[in-house]
Amino acid sequence: MTSVNIASHLKEMARTQPDQSAVLLPASRNVDGTSNYTKLTYRELDDISDALAGGLQQLGIGRGVRTVLMVPPSLEFFVLTFALFKSGAVSVFVDPGMGVGNIGKCLAEAEPEAFIGIPKAHIARRLIGWGRPTLKRLVAVGHGANWCRWLGEGLTAWNISDFSREKSGVATPPLVDTRDDETAAILFTSGSTGVPKGAVYSHGNFSAQIEMLRKTFAIQPGEIDLCTFPLFALFAPALGMTAIVPRMDFTRPAKVDPPEIAGPIAQHAVANLFGSPALLNRVGRFYEQNNVAWPSIRRVLSAGAPVSPAIIERFARHLAPGVQVYTPYGATESLPVAVIGSDEILKETRHQTAQGAGTCVGRPVDGMQVSIIRITDTPIATWDESLVLPSGEIGEIVVNGLNVTQEYFHRPDLTALAKIDDPKFGRKRHRMGDVGYFDPAGRLWFCGRKSHRVITTERTLFTEPVEGIFNTHPAVFRTALVGVDRNGRTEPVLCVERETEQMTGSRLSDADLVRELIDLGAKFETSRPIKTFLFHNAFPVDIRHNSKIFREKLAVWARRKLEG
Repeated sequence: MTSVNIASHLKEMARTQPDQSAVLLPASRNVDGTSNYTKLTYRELDDISDALAGGLQQLGIGRGVRTVLMVPPSLEFFVLTFALFKSGAVSVFVDPGMGVGNIGKCLAEAEPEAFIGIPKAHIARRLIGWGRPTLKRLVAVGHGANWCRWLGEGLTAWNISDFSREKSGVATPPLVDTRDDETAAILFTSGSTGVPKGAVYSHGNFSAQIEMLRKTFAIQPGEIDLCTFPLFALFAPALGMTAIVPRMDFTRPAKVDPPEIAGPIAQHAVANLFGSPALLNRVGRFYEQNNVAWPSIRRVLSAGAPVSPAIIERFARHLAPGVQVYTPYGATESLPVAVIGSDEILKETRHQTAQGAGTCVGRPVDGMQVSIIRITDTPIATWDESLVLPSGEIGEIVVNGLNVTQEYFHRPDLTALAKIDDPKFGRKRHRMGDVGYFDPAGRLWFCGRKSHRVITTERTLFTEPVEGIFNTHPAVFRTALVGVDRNGRTEPVLCVERETEQMTGSRLSDADLVRELIDLGAKFETSRPIKTFLFHNAFPVDIRHNSKIFREKLAVWARRKLEG
């Protein structure tokens, strides 16, 4: 096996561009609305994370030690993450927005030996009992960390701002010589499509991701990146970018204050922006009637759920000619898989989407192999080419590449359902849990989650092709196809979230809108079976991106609505 440590990318950047800012966080606001920032240069981020890695090892948090990190986006978050990588520890990332119950389940599965968190996280850990059977080492960081000593239990309090080589008195250890297949982190999925599960990331997975992102989007060292998703923000220092963390609640991107995104873009000449569809929608709507322009932006990336052409078009109006909004397709277990830009979407594929083709997610990125296989809900032990369907047929999407994770932590049942052993490749392929197909041009089309397909006695309906047709109606913001069991049959039902009157300029009655939707659906074979429409004020969505629709919850709601 090859020696790889993901933190080596930071060390290389500290060597080649030591005085460039690595991370900026807003500290105070000026009279003109601009912000003052606290920052770390690449040299400082490398030096302090070196010292912290030594401190971690002195505490017994070293190679292979599973360590929960519950620290919000901050200087501490960046420093501690790289310190954990350097020490060879296994970082366990759990999204705090998933709720205390799911957090408890995730930590019970991860069986962590160490817990690093802000005081609020430690209080919750103590009161709820997170990780109690396995935790041996506790570290509090951030404002009020020293106050946490009353919790006892041998808790150590650290002030990161004072943790440098000169002040810590801790000898800086060499970068741990981890292997490419050695576990670097456990990233728990949001649970938006089932139970949260821990994707096991190796140092090799992370390194492959970095190279794929660099090549796919032509990212250059020295660029400025506005990070609106904490875990994705960690790629910025490894890619040589300056990461700016905006003022926002990262668990509620759909509620972001748009000037907090536009402000840093203008103030720092941001070149790269990553935002969920919900964030782009909110910012784009806010500036819909405004001539705000962001000429510095070179690319916008949006992922987490399919991005509607309307959202892309609205946001792209503020970008310089030739600058695209890219929608990389992937998942926690494998990212990126494929990518498409707004030019191709707005000029071509949106029109096919409107006719029931699904959502085009582009061509596979270099280094990624994508196959479409027959749909089945049972495990597939070993890969066989006979599983592959011809181009144009809808099937399950399976991916293969060095960035593909190989298992879920302590979940052999879920690993067996999601992974296919490929002896020829020497790795496991990953079943995305999505369905789609390839068109004659070699582009991948996404047709929805496999678990969301609606199977009636006449045919199988897939969410994206059906919804893409109805989403074109100007009075519709978005729709969601669900199946409801009625009288021994599965009835396809379309849940509808209406567009605001401010955006449409008028208000159709529900009855008139239903009639128009039925007429619209009748034009296409894909949507013709839909006869039942229910209006919902605000769809339930995932906590991570506020964009994935919880169709399982909508199906329960729809059944109750139809029953009474």
